[in-house]
Amino acid sequence: MKRLLSIEIQKIWLNKASRVLTLTYFILLSFIALIASIKFDIGIFKFHLAEMGIFNFPFIWHFNTYIAAWLKFFLAIVIVSMMANEYSYGTLKQNLIDGMSKKELVLSKFLTVVLFAFCSTVFVFIMSLVLGYSFSSYTEFGIVFSDLEYLLAFFVKLVGFFSFCLFLGILVKRSAFAIGFLLVWYIAESIMKGILNFRLFPEGNTAANIEQFFPMESISNLIVEPFSRLSVVKNIGTQIGLDNIKDYSVSFSSIVIVLVWISIFMLLSYKLLKNRDL
Repeated sequence: MKRLLSIEIQKIWLNKASRVLTLTYFILLSFIALIASIKFDIGIFKFHLAEMGIFNFPFIWHFNTYIAAWLKFFLAIVIVSMMANEYSYGTLKQNLIDGMSKKELVLSKFLTVVLFAFCSTVFVFIMSLVLGYSFSSYTEFGIVFSDLEYLLAFFVKLVGFFSFCLFLGILVKRSAFAIGFLLVWYIAESIMKGILNFRLFPEGNTAANIEQFFPMESISNLIVEPFSRLSVVKNIGTQIGLDNIKDYSVSFSSIVIVLVWISIFMLLSYKLLKNRDL
């Protein structure tokens, strides 16, 4: 496995575009810290994000993983290009000629996906600790390391999304078309959700129970939006008569669904590569 992973890392690092995108991704992740510097002071109106509690433990785990997850599209381009370049540069055939099996080829790509997700998770963990200890009102050990399930959800979320991107890269062969297909899939899921909610099952939870099994929706469900958890938002909701009964916890069933999709994406990737005439 170490050999397979080193081959993929070398390919990515030697490709200028992939190297720049990877570095940009981690640089942008660090920019989450800049949120703490956002201040508005206009007369009686004062607004300071850090003082709203977004960097308080344990809320910071939820907030940072949610924000960081939006940046995954930078690495998605790298993942798609990683497979598309194999066809463009002819390295796919060369690897097979050199003795690498198609199973090993797919495994090497998946290991790279897992590595990207793991490094991202560790990065967010360290950054959250630094920001939390800098701004949090609560620094007790039990509070600091509670809600770490959001990091697990973040890791699974990235592996699931990148696995889908890898599958598209193998299916479509070209980076631009694969990214385009990803956008089309998002739109298709949105249309299907609209049909379920407004046409087929306008009442009850039937539509939501079906939607949770959609690939992109299941990945999205791993970490729900954290903003309505903030006390200032809750207070506003209470004042206007809105009760917040939203479940912000990481659902075990959502993790299982995404893990199943990861297995499906990898199996389909291998089947495509195995049956394709290269």
